[in-house]
Amino acid sequence: MRYVSTRGAWREDPQPFSAILLEGLAPDGGLAMPQAYPRLDAAALAALRPLGYRDLAHAVLSLFVTDIPGADLKALIDRSYTAATFGSDEITPLSTLAPGLHLLHVSNGPTLAFKDIALQLLGNLFEYVLGKDGRELNILGATSGDTGSSAEYAMRGKRGLRVFMLSPHERMSPFQQAQMFSLADPNIHNLAIDGVFDDCQDIVKAVSCDAAFKARWKIGTVNSINWARVAAQVVYYFKAYFAVTRGGGDGVDFAVPSGNFGNILAGHVARQMGLPIRRLILATNENDVLDEFFRTLTYRPRATAQTCATSSPSMDISKASNFERYVFDIVGRDPAVVRALWQRLDTEGSFDLKGTPYAASVAASGFVSGKSTHADRLATIRDVAARYGVVVDPHTADGIKVGQEHRDARVPLVCVETALPAKFAATIREALGRDPERPAAYADLERRPQRCERLPADAARVKAFIAAHA
Repeated sequence: MRYVSTRGAWREDPQPFSAILLEGLAPDGGLAMPQAYPRLDAAALAALRPLGYRDLAHAVLSLFVTDIPGADLKALIDRSYTAATFGSDEITPLSTLAPGLHLLHVSNGPTLAFKDIALQLLGNLFEYVLGKDGRELNILGATSGDTGSSAEYAMRGKRGLRVFMLSPHERMSPFQQAQMFSLADPNIHNLAIDGVFDDCQDIVKAVSCDAAFKARWKIGTVNSINWARVAAQVVYYFKAYFAVTRGGGDGVDFAVPSGNFGNILAGHVARQMGLPIRRLILATNENDVLDEFFRTLTYRPRATAQTCATSSPSMDISKASNFERYVFDIVGRDPAVVRALWQRLDTEGSFDLKGTPYAASVAASGFVSGKSTHADRLATIRDVAARYGVVVDPHTADGIKVGQEHRDARVPLVCVETALPAKFAATIREALGRDPERPAAYADLERRPQRCERLPADAARVKAFIAAHA
């Protein structure tokens, strides 16, 4: 398996997995994509069905990671996905709320968010690849709340790795902020940026596109622009599909709350590989850029001032990085078309696929969408608690609300739980009048000493900080 860029780089010299693992953005500003998706027929899917999570992860990831010896990859996977880290050997257990309505629990890792699934593996992959050559890497990332803590917990104490994590100042929940800022490890640096997540993400892209700075300071990324994160998340779509079907090609719908489009993109990849996913139901909050696209075929990111602070803060994103990967597939993997669309985005602020040959490809891709508001979240949290005795976090509530709007009783619906409610106590109190349960390890989290550096939304200032602390 080799990789190319959504904007055309590496087309004549496709890159191996280990190269794009450390690269982040491609030299042309594009995102790494496999030259072609591996395709699994009915017999191959049947062979995967009985596998436990670690063996399933090895089988799926081996298709994307072909330059790491199989035994080494298996050891990295086995080290990443343990009962001690994720609470059980199931790793991503599935529970049934009602006949045909299921909840996929992908948030049982050390930071109580689905990002742990990919980042626990990514930390071990980074250490392995860097250790082969005695190299070091300065990881630059942006977070709207969950990626940051998941990355930092995965990378803390790792040899040859330093983390510089950007987050929007006072835009996360107190729990999310404390998870990151209370880490005292010397290789972890938290930068609170005056702005919204999109400003943080723009800085990461600006630094990554400065080839000279990137090379001098050995910059890599853990954001979902890193293909390895998407590939790792593909695994639990297979796991969930096998858990709710008996075989024979039965279709399944997935409802996924979406901010940066990485989680649901993994579902799209699984579908492209041949997993019988009928529909991918995308849920947004009040920042409904992606819902607008799937309803109207117009992609129109909002400016910083137009990006709302909501009670599902990890989805307070208006420019979804991974959307470019989806569009690359939709336009027949033609990088010239992708470049033209993103140039229009830069100059005009939007692009429209209505009336183009690509509109039919969007319709055929299995996506439907909807929007959830603060009032919807509260109502869904109350309803799920009353009906099923389960407390869900605000982001998962967004997914359940939109998923139920599109639900077809004849088809299993799997709602992806993206975080645990302990991370969003204020919203749970507002909905249910009580605090959510939290793991004992986090009992005093918000009272622990915190440290961060506050900076303006300025790539030059961030570069100066990296240079001073790398």
